[in-house]
Amino acid sequence: MAVTDDEIPSIDHPLLEPDFLERRLYQLQLAGTAADDHTLVCLPTGLGKTTVSLLVTARRLDEVGGTSLMLAPTKPLVSQHAEFYREALKIPDEEIVVFTGDVSPDDREALWNEATIVMATPQVIENDLVGSRISLADVTHLTFDECHRATGDYAYNYIAERYHEDARSPLVTGMSASPGGDEEAILEVCENLGLHEVTVMTREDADVEEFTHDTDVEWERIELPDEVLEIRDALNEVITDRLEKLKELGVARSTQPDQSQKDLNRMRAELQKLINNDQSEGYKGMSAHAEVMKLRQAVTLVETQSVEALRRYFERQRNQARSSGASKASQRLVSDPRVREAMRRAEKFDQLHPKYRKTRMLLAETLGLDGGERVIVFTESRDTAEALTEFLGESFDARRFVGQGDREGSDGMTQTEQQSALEAFRAGEFEVLVSTSVAEEGLDVPDVDLVLFYEPVPTAIRSIQRKGRTGRQSEGRVVVLMAEDTRDEAYFWISRRREKEMESELRQLKGLAAELAEELDDSQQSLADFESADGPSDDSGSQEREEPSAETGGDKSDSSSGSGGVGEQPGLADFAAETDGKSGGDPSTSTGESASDPVPSGDCDAVEIVADQREMDANIARDLSKRDDVSVRLETLSVGDYVCSDRVVVERKSTADFVDSLVGGDRSIFEQVGAMARHYARPVVVVEGGRLYEQRDIHPNAIRGALSSLAVDFGASVLHTESERDTTELLAVIAGREQEVADREVSVHGEKQDKTLGEQQEYVVSSIAEIGPVTARALLSTFGTVEAVMTATEDELLDVDGVGPVTAERIREVVESEYTG
Repeated sequence: MAVTDDEIPSIDHPLLEPDFLERRLYQLQLAGTAADDHTLVCLPTGLGKTTVSLLVTARRLDEVGGTSLMLAPTKPLVSQHAEFYREALKIPDEEIVVFTGDVSPDDREALWNEATIVMATPQVIENDLVGSRISLADVTHLTFDECHRATGDYAYNYIAERYHEDARSPLVTGMSASPGGDEEAILEVCENLGLHEVTVMTREDADVEEFTHDTDVEWERIELPDEVLEIRDALNEVITDRLEKLKELGVARSTQPDQSQKDLNRMRAELQKLINNDQSEGYKGMSAHAEVMKLRQAVTLVETQSVEALRRYFERQRNQARSSGASKASQRLVSDPRVREAMRRAEKFDQLHPKYRKTRMLLAETLGLDGGERVIVFTESRDTAEALTEFLGESFDARRFVGQGDREGSDGMTQTEQQSALEAFRAGEFEVLVSTSVAEEGLDVPDVDLVLFYEPVPTAIRSIQRKGRTGRQSEGRVVVLMAEDTRDEAYFWISRRREKEMESELRQLKGLAAELAEELDDSQQSLADFESADGPSDDSGSQEREEPSAETGGDKSDSSSGSGGVGEQPGLADFAAETDGKSGGDPSTSTGESASDPVPSGDCDAVEIVADQREMDANIARDLSKRDDVSVRLETLSVGDYVCSDRVVVERKSTADFVDSLVGGDRSIFEQVGAMARHYARPVVVVEGGRLYEQRDIHPNAIRGALSSLAVDFGASVLHTESERDTTELLAVIAGREQEVADREVSVHGEKQDKTLGEQQEYVVSSIAEIGPVTARALLSTFGTVEAVMTATEDELLDVDGVGPVTAERIREVVESEYTG
C-alpha cells in the first residue's frame, strides 16, 4: 500500500478507487504504524483521521480478509463514515452496512453475516454482543472513532474486551483529535481498548503544516440588560435562601449563590451520609439541594443563553410539578413567590437578547460584507438552538442541527433529517447551521468561514473539536460570545487553560510515544500474571477456593448425583458440584476445551438467560455474556428483569430502588411481583446491596413487613446479593439448576391479561391528571367510586393522603375544563 514516489498525487491500492485519495505522507505514516499493531492515532481535527482508518481497513481486508467494524459515537457520524467508505473503496455498496438503533435486531443479525464493512454506534454492537446476535471472531480490523470516550462504563470498553477475547486475528485502531487532558487519561483509554502503540501528528509537523491554516480566535464581551439581571437576581435570592437552610444543617459553608460545582458535590455527599445514618435532616437537606441545582440551571440559562430558553425551562418545571410522583422540591420551587415573579418577568421580556443581536451582526458581517458562504453556530442548549434558528431565519437561510433524543418541548431530529441537513449544508443550499454538541465530534461538514460559540465550552476536548470545523482549507475565524460577569467568563478561562494544557500534552505525547508504548506493554503484560496456567482466574473476585474432591465430597455427592436433586435434600457439596467449571471452578475440570478457546455464542452446553434490554444500565447482562457457560438473549420483557426457565423469573432491585418502590412511583414492587406470579410459578426478587434499613426515613419493621408479604402473600422468593457481580453469579446458578439439574427450558411468558374491574378503575383515575396508581388507590379508597373522585371538591381532595395542592388543582382543572379538541 505504501507509495514512495513523491510525484504520484493519489494513493494506489487494489481496494481503493483510483485517484480518489490525495497522497499525504503523514497519513501513510500513521496508517503504516496502525497496520502493524493496536494503535492510538492522534491527529488534529480536519486532517483525515478517517482516511488513516480506511487505509488500514483496505490493507487488512486485502491481506487477511474477514470483516471490518468501525464504531462512532453518533448516528450522523456513522452515516458519514459509511458514505465516505462507499465512495473510496471498490467494495459493493450493499456490503458496507450501517448499524444503528433504527435497524431492527433481526435485520442486523442477517446483515452482519453478509457484510464486509459494518459502521455502527457502540450501543447497538454492545446489545448485539450481549444478546448473542453477532460474533466478532472474523473481525480483522476494529476502529474506535473519538476513542477518548473509552472511559468508565462506556460501551467501547466492553466491545474492546470482547474483541480481544473472541477475534481470531484482531487489530484495533483508536482515533481522536483530543485523546485526554493528561498522560493518565490517555493511558486509561489505551488500556481500556487494548492499544499498544501511540502515534501522534501535530499541526507543527512539517508534513502536516502544509495542510493547515491559521484560525483566529476572538472573544466578544456581551453586557446583559437590567431586565435580564433582575430575573437572575430574583433567582439567586432563592438560591441564597436554600443555601442558608443547608448551612443550618452544617453542610454549606457559604450562602453565596455562585457556589462551585465541587462544593455542591461535597454538600450532596455530606447529606447522603446523614441519610445513611437515618437522620431526617438528610432528606430535608437533599430536597433543598435539589432546588438549588434546578435554580442554578435557570440562572445559567438566563445569564448565558436567552430569556426564551429560560421560559421553556420554567414551563417544563411547571409540568413536572403537576405530574405523578412529583418531588417536593419541584412543587416547592414553582410555588415560591420569588420564582413565580421571575417567571412573570421572563414572560414579559420582549426585547432582543444581546447575544442574539451580536450573533446576527457577526453573521451579516461574515456572509455579507466579507462575502463568506457558510457559518456554524454552536450552542449548549437545544432550546437556544431552536429559538436561535427561528430568529436567524428572518435574515439568513438557517437550519438547526440537533440530536435525536426526544424531550418535552423539542422534537429532536431523526437520522434521516440529520443526514439531509448535512448534505444540504455541504451542497451550499443554506448558509447557517445552528448546532448543539451533536456536530462536535468528527462530522465532516465543509470548510466554514466562521465558527461562532454562543457560549464558551468548559471542556478542552469539545472546544478543540468545534474549532476544528474551520481553518481546514483556508484561513478561518472563531468567535466566542461571553456575557460579562457570568459563568460564561469562568468557563472561557477554564477552557483556555485546559486547551493549552492539552496542546502541550499532545506535544509531550508525541515525544513520549515510545515510552508510553513500553508502559502500556508492561501494564498489559502484568494482567497476564494474574491468570493461571490452566485458564482465567475466578471471575467472582473471591479468594481462591478448593475444588470438591472425593475426600471432601464424600458419599453425599454420590448419593444425589443420580436424581438431579429432585425429591432429596441436597447438601452443600451437591450445590458446589452443580457449578463446577462455571463460577470459580477450574474450567479444565468441566470441559475438554482449553480455557483460551472461546465457546461460540449459543453453544448447546451453555444455559440461557433472557434479560430485559432495559437492564443494560447495569453490567450484569454484559458480564453474563462474557461467560462460556451462559448464553444471553435480550428482549423487552413484560414482567421481571431476567428469565431463567419456564417457571423462574427474577426482578432485580437495588436496596434504594426496593425501598422507593414501597413508598411511591408509578408501579410498586407488589404490582410487579403480582404480575410475575400470574405468569411464572417461581417469582424471585433479588435485593442488591447493603443498608436496606437505612435507605429512607422508614421504620425497619415496615420493610420487614413488605418482605414478608412478598414471600407469604405473593409466593415470591426474596434473595439478597451484595453487588452486581454477586447477582450475576446467582443468576448463572439459578439458570444452571433450572436448565441442567431440573431439565427445564427457557420460556418467556407475560402476555397481557384482561384487567380486573379494580385495575380498570385505578387506570381511569390515575390517567385523569397524570397521577400514579398509589394515589389513585388512595382516592378510590376514600371516595369509593370513580364518579365520586370526579365530583370531589378541591378541599375534599386535599384530605386524601398523598394529594397536595398541585395535584388537587390539576384534577379539578381536567374534570371541569371544556374539551378543546
